[in-house]
Amino acid sequence: MKVSLFITCLSDTIYPRVGEAMVRLLARYGIQLHFPTVQTCCGQPAFNSGYWKEARESAKTILDAFEDSDFVISPSGSCTGMIHHYPKLFEADSFMYERAVKLQRKSYEFTQFLVQVLGVKDIGAVFPHKVTYHPSCHGSRLLGIKEEPMELMRHVQGLELVPLPFAEDCCGFGGTFAVKMADISGAMVTEKVDHVLETEAEVLVGLDLACLMNIAGNLRYRNQPVKVMHLAELLYEGVKQA
Repeated sequence: MKVSLFITCLSDTIYPRVGEAMVRLLARYGIQLHFPTVQTCCGQPAFNSGYWKEARESAKTILDAFEDSDFVISPSGSCTGMIHHYPKLFEADSFMYERAVKLQRKSYEFTQFLVQVLGVKDIGAVFPHKVTYHPSCHGSRLLGIKEEPMELMRHVQGLELVPLPFAEDCCGFGGTFAVKMADISGAMVTEKVDHVLETEAEVLVGLDLACLMNIAGNLRYRNQPVKVMHLAELLYEGVKQA
């Protein structure tokens, strides 16, 4: 099967190590990720701001990039969730609508692909640290990602998973929301970090780099030593330690 990596803007430009971790983890299961270099932004910023014409142009590029892929996987529930909006963008064009539905059906967030498609729950990782988990809004609400990351972490030797109080509360990023309503966004991430600190965890883990970037920024601003990691990074680090 041809499995392609949809890297997303933040992973590509700021957190390339997350994409590297995904590639190396999946290689353990015989999967060589295909990387179409023509891929670009999924169009979510334009879509959320009401610029649907511009969002369609980004979506067309993504549709072309992954046309012949059997599966498309991404380190972001948010960007994968945006692909699930593509049928809405093209509902007036039957040809493009069918292409959008086809891409939607074969697109998975990383943990979904591991657990649902590959049937992998235990990758043989060791990570002897106290960890708490933030379930990002788009992944958990749009894609229904709930058990997959928990299942993977439960099988990591030495990992102590500590529940995050009010875990499902938004971290305040919300893409353009953080720019348009910066004061409210700042208050929300401060509250989120307060709850992270309550857990006394060494590591905060999540599935969406925008949220992790937002939370990590607040932690650094407050000089707190909690390490922030994408789950793919944690799993790969755990495999190296095994």
